[in-house]
Amino acid sequence: MFNNAPNIYMIKAANAEGLTELNAFDVALLKSGVGNTNLVKMSSILPPHCKRVDDIKLPLGDLVPVAYAAISSSKKGELISAAVAIAIPKDKTKNGLIMEYEDYGITKEEAESHVIEMAKWGMEYRGYEIDKIESIAVSHTVENHGAAFACVALWWE
Repeated sequence: MFNNAPNIYMIKAANAEGLTELNAFDVALLKSGVGNTNLVKMSSILPPHCKRVDDIKLPLGDLVPVAYAAISSSKKGELISAAVAIAIPKDKTKNGLIMEYEDYGITKEEAESHVIEMAKWGMEYRGYEIDKIESIAVSHTVENHGAAFACVALWWE
């Protein structure tokens, strides 16, 4: 399908309310910069030498590889959270590892702490030394129909 691995990525998170849970999810995608594309949920590997950028101008309707955590609810007052973390190896010839986590009734700080531990564990299991961990998390208290979304989108420079 692809001839080479993506070489840039962005890490984003957003929360939203909507007419329905699906509408809330759609708004969270739009706020994260991936809403007018077709997300291809990928497993959690960051290619070697991939560079972080603040934003990627994604072509409308294109297939975009994304690792993401998403959660929605229509239970008024419920707290929902989503988080992603990327563990970057010291050895730049090796791949990084992306972890995703979402849950009900936890704060964004709890979600972020949990996903960071997941990334650390995955790197330790691989025998990779970690250079740094990047993470982002978001929470949302549901008013009517809410969503929380965190992602790492990959693309080509």
